[in-house]
Amino acid sequence: MWLTPGRIPTTAPPRVVKVGALWQPPLGCHALVFSGSWSRDDAETAIKGAKEAGFDMIEIPLLDPRKVDPTMTKHLLEEHHMRSSNSLGLSFNADINSEDSECVERGRRLLFEALSTAEAIGTRYLCGVLYSALGKYSGPSSPRARANAARVLRELADAASDKGITLALEYVNRYETNLLNTARDTRAFIAEDMGDPKNVFVHLDSYHAHIEENSMREAVLACGDRLGYVHIGECHRGYLGQGSCDLPGLFRALRDVDYNGPITFESFSSAVVSDDLSNTLAVWRNLWDDSDDLASHAHAYMQAQLILNSKH
Repeated sequence: MWLTPGRIPTTAPPRVVKVGALWQPPLGCHALVFSGSWSRDDAETAIKGAKEAGFDMIEIPLLDPRKVDPTMTKHLLEEHHMRSSNSLGLSFNADINSEDSECVERGRRLLFEALSTAEAIGTRYLCGVLYSALGKYSGPSSPRARANAARVLRELADAASDKGITLALEYVNRYETNLLNTARDTRAFIAEDMGDPKNVFVHLDSYHAHIEENSMREAVLACGDRLGYVHIGECHRGYLGQGSCDLPGLFRALRDVDYNGPITFESFSSAVVSDDLSNTLAVWRNLWDDSDDLASHAHAYMQAQLILNSKH
């Protein structure tokens, strides 16, 4: 059963936990760690690989929902006793953060196709850059483009609520969107622009927070009671603990606010990801080529942080 994102106070003292009472939110792994496509063989490789590395769930991208067979995917998840989340980002040709009504409509259709696929798979989280194209804009979002994004997402949230699906908006750095770059931006957008729908949460990614936030702790606290999904990734997208991201600080902050939603490892290598997506994500160099070793190392690192923070 999925853990529902709990209420998180804006400020919270360290929570005293008895030694041995393990803090255990669900740990996930992004499917792109193992495969850049989703044929049956690739899907089984990714799901089985994440399971064998020790993860509870796998995040399956829906950049093109038509290329993901939900029946096959659901069967494989059940076979390997794995849970799932789904994610995507929009393109400039199908962008709801736009003044072009036809472009907005293409983005809207893509989001609703992804929602239908997520429902068919049995996913309870649809996350990622749901609100804009993933790429560098030439200027800030206009009031009209922002309003279009909010309107479409309100519609999507209503439909997702009927399906029992939570939306999580992943804020990303200034070079990958012009709309939501910080936790504070995202929380305000949900509350003020979207009207505070109860099934919409903030998706915090350590890679992006490392670039845009003053600290991981401030980022977590700025989410308030709307932190619902977390990505763990290093500054260079490689092995955890080998870059400059304050990952221990992030885990401490998550524990202090008693966060129990998914924590999902994300990393990219052009040895695995398609050329098109590698170019979109600016993966110009590879820091790994062994998916199994990377995933096992990531799970061990994350589990060690959970144990360490269960004892404070």
